[in-house]
Amino acid sequence: MNRYEIEIALNRSRADALEFIAGLDDDARLAPRTQSEHDAQSWWSFADHFIHTTLIERNFNAMVRRQLRGEQGMDRSLVDETGQALRSRDEIMRYVHGLTEGWKVDQSGKSLGELVRIGLVTRADTLALLAELEDDQLAVKIPGAPWSDGTVGGIMAVHADHWTMHRKWAEAGIGPLEAAG
Repeated sequence: MNRYEIEIALNRSRADALEFIAGLDDDARLAPRTQSEHDAQSWWSFADHFIHTTLIERNFNAMVRRQLRGEQGMDRSLVDETGQALRSRDEIMRYVHGLTEGWKVDQSGKSLGELVRIGLVTRADTLALLAELEDDQLAVKIPGAPWSDGTVGGIMAVHADHWTMHRKWAEAGIGPLEAAG
């Protein structure tokens, strides 16, 4: 994808996320939808899925910046001691699930307006980062990055589909009340 395709996709996905989440009443937005992959006692709502995408986007922006500074782009928790090879998929997913569950807990109880504000700060940072990058930087590969084609541009474009994926999971999910009955 080129920069304008990435920007278009990011803006469309953000608008879709905002329209969907703002269109739900508090009960629907906060109702348990999917079981946490880190803590079986924890259930995620649409609001939790919505704010989750912000954490990942924020972390990916940091990854891109590290890589472009000449550092190891991938989060050190995701690579082995050499910094060159990814940890096993199980180790990575354990780490990611724990990280995202902690973020979910930290964001719990915040108003929709606050969740949207947090997401807006992050999306503004993503768009600013996109604007700062030269075309050749969008094509830089981040070693070990399993998202999209592993390039900076591909990784940034992933955010456009991330909400859609989580929305589908939450729509298909079954909360604990439905599971019990």
